Amino acid sequence: MSTNVRRLAIACGDPNGIGPEIALKALAARQEASGLALTLVGPENVWTTTAARLGLTHVLTRARVQATGDLPASAMRPGVVCAEAGAAAVAAATVALQACRAGEVDAVVAGPHHEMAIHRAGIAFNGYPSLVARVCNVPEDAVFLMLVGAGLRIVHATLHESVRHALGRLDSALVQAAARAGVRACAAMGVREPRVGIFGINPHASESGLFGPDDARVTLPAAAALREEGMAVDPPAGADVLLSQRQQDLYVAMFHDQGHIPVKLLAPQAASALSIGADALLSSVGHGCAMDIAGQGVARADGILRTIDLLGGLCNLPSTP
Repeated sequence: MSTNVRRLAIACGDPNGIGPEIALKALAARQEASGLALTLVGPENVWTTTAARLGLTHVLTRARVQATGDLPASAMRPGVVCAEAGAAAVAAATVALQACRAGEVDAVVAGPHHEMAIHRAGIAFNGYPSLVARVCNVPEDAVFLMLVGAGLRIVHATLHESVRHALGRLDSALVQAAARAGVRACAAMGVREPRVGIFGINPHASESGLFGPDDARVTLPAAAALREEGMAVDPPAGADVLLSQRQQDLYVAMFHDQGHIPVKLLAPQAASALSIGADALLSSVGHGCAMDIAGQGVARADGILRTIDLLGGLCNLPSTP
């Protein structure tokens, strides 16, 4: 491991959501006391308008800002889903990731995006991990989402897709890759030899085949292969059993909801969502754009502050062993 992460770029997320607001509130809270160098990335007029609305113009004048052009005035409508805002969110995260790859910052904190806005912009997007993979020129299946919150660390083998489609893609190699990326992330967090629990695909990890052949095909051979590599991996079991026992440091979820529900239940609005497996580290927050309260000045910055503090405590995270 190399030096600690100290320079962070904060991408705005969807400009019409709460991303710019919580970024500025986080900047006000961490600008002088943390020892971190924070750079805001996004449309300049979004930052200035949001700062004026919040009474934080003085904070913005002291901040490092990497502007990505201006958002059209017609599109600056808090709480409204539109293509221009979706495109701006992707552009900000892309510029921030490029700065990370160039060595200008150590990691990226991305505000919450709105997938429908991005879809309306005609941009192929399957969550921040897919964008990280594209910017870093690696396969999408090499970058995984890891949720951290309430003492849980859960990496997802599949993410934003139907369960039917995910089940068709799941294989032993994909689960192994997710576990390895999660173990490297744990090491950067100071957990050098994490004990790993793998969630079964079917209830009770298929109950010795009673509920189908999926775990015999995917999770059981994945666990065996990882153990042969020297990892501390327990036999696959039902997610309910593993989470009730809480004996592992890292969990590997097969599907989106398997991993999201426990973290969001135990750490509402306060989890971090790391995209791991590439040569640029990005973490978003574990909540959405909150379009219903955007522009009202009432959004809490707990999640983004926890994410900033999490990244600030990491060692630089390698993409491969």
